[in-house]
Amino acid sequence: MTTADDFALHRTHLIGVAYRLTGSVADAEDAVQEAWLRFSAAEGIRDVRGWLTTVVSRICLDRLRSAAVRRETYVGSWLPEPLLTTGEEDDPLASVVRSDGVRMAALVVLDRLTPEQRVAFVLHDAFSLSFNEIADTLGVSEASARQHASRARKIVAGAEPLPRAALAEQQEVLEKFLQAMAGGDIDAVLGLLHPDAVMIGDGGGKVRTAVHTVAGAEKVARFFFGLIRKYGFENDFPEMRPVQVNGDLGLIMAAKGEAAQRVMTFTVHEGKVSAVYDIANPDKLGHVDFLV
Repeated sequence: MTTADDFALHRTHLIGVAYRLTGSVADAEDAVQEAWLRFSAAEGIRDVRGWLTTVVSRICLDRLRSAAVRRETYVGSWLPEPLLTTGEEDDPLASVVRSDGVRMAALVVLDRLTPEQRVAFVLHDAFSLSFNEIADTLGVSEASARQHASRARKIVAGAEPLPRAALAEQQEVLEKFLQAMAGGDIDAVLGLLHPDAVMIGDGGGKVRTAVHTVAGAEKVARFFFGLIRKYGFENDFPEMRPVQVNGDLGLIMAAKGEAAQRVMTFTVHEGKVSAVYDIANPDKLGHVDFLV
């Protein structure tokens, strides 16, 4: 087996690790590419998977620290870059998005952690690395690595997302929701929104979306209908393409008039929409094909 073949065996796993750590498709791909360059120049590696996982994690830790600095001046909410898949089993990322840990709701929770907490928690709880290995990745003692993971676990436990609904249920609810929106039926929309529904937008200060989290079914409904009126969509509802976003059902909307292109994904629970995530910052959508 060649070095390239050996690396290829672990590439999907490494993308999963890197994306779960950074919430960025671009950073994940860059980290894996950098790991490949280091791997191709290395010799005598016995545990290839372990070695590569450590290298990718260290690279991602640096990216997380840089991102934490950037977020201090970020405009509005920060959402992860959407990970789009076809839903087909032969999609190379199918195994990545099957994990509940890469759902948008779960990644939003991970964004509350410090870089060190996130690395310790993800590597131990999601990928079963030992605290000795995690300590080596973080450059700290094993006791400190355990402490980082423990603190992260407490934060995550207090904000664990709702269970993933079956895709068939998601599709049924989303179709009804869009029909109600297109028809201007606010009562139907309210009936499809969970009373505690939230809408989180990420425009990065570059395009219009909610700057702050919109909470409550009535406020979420009013927000959406306000956008429809603002952009003149009452009689010309925009075309959207369904796609799986981080393993849940979502939509791609191309730019239309003054409305910017965006990717939206939804959390469905007990037949209602409980969360809407609107990723519109163009810096986070460079990998998305917006042809609808």
